[in-house]
Amino acid sequence: MQSRAISPKLGNGSRMSSVKMQPGVSAMSIYVPRFRVPLQRWCEWTGNCWDKVRTVIGRSFRVCAQHQNVYTMAANAVFRLIRRNHIDPQSIGFMGLGTESSTDNSAGAIIVRGMVDQALEAHGLPRLSRNLEVPEYKHACLGGIYALKGALRYLAADGRARRAIVVCSDVARYERGSTGEQTQGAGAVAILAEEHPRLFEVDLLNAGSASDYRGPDFRKPFARHIVVDEIAERASRSTDFPVFSGKYSTYAYLDETAHAVEEMLRRLEVSAGRYYESVRALFFHRPYHQIPIQAMSFLYVRGMARGTRHHQELKTLCQQAGVSYEEVIDESRSAPDLFDRLQKSEGMPTDPYSATSRAAAVLRKQEKFIELLRYKMSLGSEMVVNLGNLYSAALPAWIAAAFEDAVRSGVELEGAPMVALGYGSGDASEALPIRVAPDWFQPAGRIGFAEALADPIDLTRNQYEALHDGCKIDELCYEPRGEFVISRVGNKYERGFQDLGVEYYEYIP
Repeated sequence: MQSRAISPKLGNGSRMSSVKMQPGVSAMSIYVPRFRVPLQRWCEWTGNCWDKVRTVIGRSFRVCAQHQNVYTMAANAVFRLIRRNHIDPQSIGFMGLGTESSTDNSAGAIIVRGMVDQALEAHGLPRLSRNLEVPEYKHACLGGIYALKGALRYLAADGRARRAIVVCSDVARYERGSTGEQTQGAGAVAILAEEHPRLFEVDLLNAGSASDYRGPDFRKPFARHIVVDEIAERASRSTDFPVFSGKYSTYAYLDETAHAVEEMLRRLEVSAGRYYESVRALFFHRPYHQIPIQAMSFLYVRGMARGTRHHQELKTLCQQAGVSYEEVIDESRSAPDLFDRLQKSEGMPTDPYSATSRAAAVLRKQEKFIELLRYKMSLGSEMVVNLGNLYSAALPAWIAAAFEDAVRSGVELEGAPMVALGYGSGDASEALPIRVAPDWFQPAGRIGFAEALADPIDLTRNQYEALHDGCKIDELCYEPRGEFVISRVGNKYERGFQDLGVEYYEYIP
């Protein structure tokens, strides 16, 4: 299957220039903890089916050490970004942190800035600019994409001639024994954004946004720390496990991403079929391996239903799936209120797109669709199955892996149109059209994705369970080098000075 370039329209009807580039991304870097849980071993510990877990989830996930958290990982990724790409720290005017794993509800990106300044000084480099914006963005797994949009808007407005850094950093943790345990992970991705990007440009004018309130869909309410005596049997009280419903969250994911994509297509004035044929790569938020494939098949069927070119193909697909063609058409035109449906069903979620989902399940087995996935969704896919769920960093990590994979495989991407589809539970979605820059090869070669995954330390069952549950563990032989650590936690709570619970950090050369 060959990629066919398109020239999408801007919102005012004028064509995008083939010469003038829009703000975008010039470099990326990644950091993950060295502690790894191979999912095949985890299946042996827990009695889960390895063949199913490998197909649906992936191969492994990373776990933070006791001296690490969301801020240390973010600082590691940012410092790597600066060093690998020879960035002048004084040129940075914006550093946004996207996360849902904060341990401080007051500060965020400023903590990362403090650590990076330490390391810069240790290496004889100037600190980051004093005139630096340091916002934090939170909306489940979409916080990083919102931070990127904020950085690009900064560059297009008052930040012209400056640079911006976005860092997406998260820790995905679930109670042991829960259905989410195998979808854990930890890591950070740092992104350099510039007015004249060297990796890819982002077409914000044609981006699609969507959101709707979904009630209890994947939440982390603080109130449980006060009203519940024991959060979980196998964990300390401070553990911030989410509350979630797998089926309801999947319905929300499919519904919101569909609305974001359809808004993007409306702005581009292009049909779904033509767009999917034209783009070189499709990147989705991926809490686990199977969900982007499920989402793409859902979007494909919905695109056939909403378009005019593929209705006969859709009728055949519906016959094979044993569903009504008219029902799929009706579902493509519907706008269900998922939260209202959940309340009326007394907490028993039902699929608002059952016919479309059944047709999509049949589509996923067809060679034509399998070939589409192979061509448009395979770059970097085999690399990210080793990460686990990185929440806000999951989508940026896949994009970073894809560019490094293209360098290693000799795939030419110059000028290629792509789409990045972000999602955050609760929920909201962003569909960003992107286009690869002419000189993408050099910055892609400096991402260091494979290097970040190298030399893992595989945990035993006892080690994993101790780290997961916040218990002290002494038998791990690991000395941090060239990274940031939590050196101590404040314990003063006096009238004149208080730092109770404040984490202090140190750079270990």
